[in-house]
Amino acid sequence: MLMEGKPNTRRDRVLIGLVFAVHGTVTGTFASRLPWTALHVHATVGSLGLVLITPTVGALAAMPATGSVVHRLGPRGAMRVLLALWTAALALPGLMPNVGLLAVALACYGASAGAADVVMNGYAVRIEERAGKSIMSGLHGMWSVGGIVGGLFGALCAGAGISALPEFLVTSLILTVIALCATSLLPVEAAKEGQIRPPRFALPAKAVLGIGIVGFCAVFAEGSGSDWSAVYLTGVAHASAAVGAYCVTGFAATMALGRLLGDAVVRRFGPVATVRVGGAIAAAGAVLVVLARQPAVGIAGFAALGLGIATVVPLAFAAAGRRGGDTESSVAGIATITYTSGLLAGPSIGALGTAVSLSFAFGVVAVLGCAMALGAGALRPRT
Repeated sequence: MLMEGKPNTRRDRVLIGLVFAVHGTVTGTFASRLPWTALHVHATVGSLGLVLITPTVGALAAMPATGSVVHRLGPRGAMRVLLALWTAALALPGLMPNVGLLAVALACYGASAGAADVVMNGYAVRIEERAGKSIMSGLHGMWSVGGIVGGLFGALCAGAGISALPEFLVTSLILTVIALCATSLLPVEAAKEGQIRPPRFALPAKAVLGIGIVGFCAVFAEGSGSDWSAVYLTGVAHASAAVGAYCVTGFAATMALGRLLGDAVVRRFGPVATVRVGGAIAAAGAVLVVLARQPAVGIAGFAALGLGIATVVPLAFAAAGRRGGDTESSVAGIATITYTSGLLAGPSIGALGTAVSLSFAFGVVAVLGCAMALGAGALRPRT
């Protein structure tokens, strides 16, 4: 793809950062009002657990087809459409009257989320190439900031006794307008001569599997920390419920900070060294979690885990997008692997915790941190 007109890299970086923040805000908004949604549709704990699988299923079904959509609409056109569908989909959960329809709505919600995720990361890879320096970590940091903002706003609305439905509708409208304005200001890309149409449904290619394995380890560690940190601290490290809840927010904030500062580290040391050191930090953090029998040690461990994995997924997307061929298909391959990892992380830690112990389960996370460090060479730029 070639940019039409004279590019303004600084402006484009700000605009694509806003796109990432919008995407994250949708996620944070929905997550913060999940208790209201469950109560609204009269979901049991068991039925809610099953329903919450459907967004990932929807994303996994949609992402491999994203390259074909981009070929038809162009990167900017596809991003405008898919991001608007994602922000509009925020309104769906609040409109569903029962668990069955909520599952259908969340499958659509997840499909639009995954497809928008692929196309915005693909577009960001092109901006990074024009900038000539790492920007992907900071963009994913903006996604994390958006998630925190959405979550805080949802908490404020819940505290004020505001129903999630009007919050979802108003937030969806505002974010859709922001998304359309931001994407309309980004440059249009013209297709390269002789560019081959990608397959309608493309699974991960062999060229990106090594990168995908590194991303899989990082997302598994991320899902383990976000899903189980509060449970671990209260059940193993003897923390109060409040301290456990704060640890979840702290874990997310640590990851956001690591991503926002990560580009400077990548520019200084390169992606391979950054991921190697990050994997070592993540492994050390997981070991601290395993050893934790007091809240302070556990909190320090989860903070190190979040910091260590912060830059890995952004760098995996960037490395895949530079591998040649169709950018969106390569990014979709990594996204498919990482979404699968996110789907498996929570249940796997729970199963290991039940069969052996939660300490053993986070020992497995420490091994995955070592695997990230050892596999970092897959992210080395090809000359």
